[in-house]
Amino acid sequence: MLLWLSASSLLGWLWLTCCHGFFWRTDQRLPPRRPPSAWPDVAIVVPARDEAEVLPVSLPSLLAQRYPGRARVILVDDHSTDGTGELAERLGAVGGLPLTVTAPPPLPPGWTGKLWALRHGVELAGQAEYLLLTDADIAHGPGSLAELVSAADSNGLDLVSQMARLRVTTAWERLIVPAFVYFFAQLYPFRRSNRPGARTAAAAGGCSLVRREALARAGGVAGIRGAVIDDVSLARAVKSSGGRIWLGLADQVESVRPYPRLSQLWQMVSRSAYAQLRHSPVLLLGTVLGLTLVYLVPPVAAVAGVVAGRPAVLLAGGVAWALMAGTFLPMVRYYRQPAGAALLLPFTALLYLLMTVDSAVQHWRGRGSAWKGRTYPRTS
Repeated sequence: MLLWLSASSLLGWLWLTCCHGFFWRTDQRLPPRRPPSAWPDVAIVVPARDEAEVLPVSLPSLLAQRYPGRARVILVDDHSTDGTGELAERLGAVGGLPLTVTAPPPLPPGWTGKLWALRHGVELAGQAEYLLLTDADIAHGPGSLAELVSAADSNGLDLVSQMARLRVTTAWERLIVPAFVYFFAQLYPFRRSNRPGARTAAAAGGCSLVRREALARAGGVAGIRGAVIDDVSLARAVKSSGGRIWLGLADQVESVRPYPRLSQLWQMVSRSAYAQLRHSPVLLLGTVLGLTLVYLVPPVAAVAGVVAGRPAVLLAGGVAWALMAGTFLPMVRYYRQPAGAALLLPFTALLYLLMTVDSAVQHWRGRGSAWKGRTYPRTS
């Protein structure tokens, strides 16, 4: 039985490595670009709820953007309790791009807090040709906005999104964060998402530049108002309405939010994992079995092959584990971690499996997705 399982896992890894959109490559960066002949107006919309801890690092990076055209920052203080709005006003007084700090009306039923805040900010943006939707914990290099606009203008793109480089300082961050991006890319291969005719569509909510007209054509923010995984929902809406989208890894965009404890990382993943599976018990079962076969069987087979003296089991499990580590290595290097960390992916996958099951359990208990002091109850 173990031989058959290890052989099946090996076949799975051969297919993933060669036939799944080369999801493991990290070369999807901003496409070739040139400055526009006339720089369009841009509004940077930042939804923020209880972000006083990270705002002193992230907001100044937006205000300091070196953008040749007209740009402004709209920070939507989503009823924070830690003085986020007042802090933003003080940071904006230092100078840089014009800053508007505003608050949305009370959250209505059927909306997630972030999307309700985004809708309010988009309405205030007026007729700006582009909207940069970026999270309050994301810091941008000084040329980030100009590069995003140049990429969109040069390539006729309606949505340009970059997966921000997340923080990897603590031991738990180094173990879990690179795998988080790796699993996301495996679920939504960037190359396929960027292909106009492909069904795959994805974006990264921390940094998404979208044409205002394309957003309106896709139904606006209201069209995805209840989405927990709002970035992917936005990409699907834009692409299905005829827009061209692009997603890749960032060089000038970084998250400054710390996740020093496992419990914080656990919540980050589990709050949306079951929503990603469309709250389907069948998909949950398939995911658990798939993660077990693909990520857990190879190291078990390799060790069992050595202990039991079964060369065939050792070979199948060892080669599958090597392919797993080899495909993970580019992401490990992107996060500037030692190459040996790629061998720990099975253990990290086990944690993600448990996080996914926990996400389903919370949903079945009626707690839905919880974030920033809000709980969105189950809807199915």
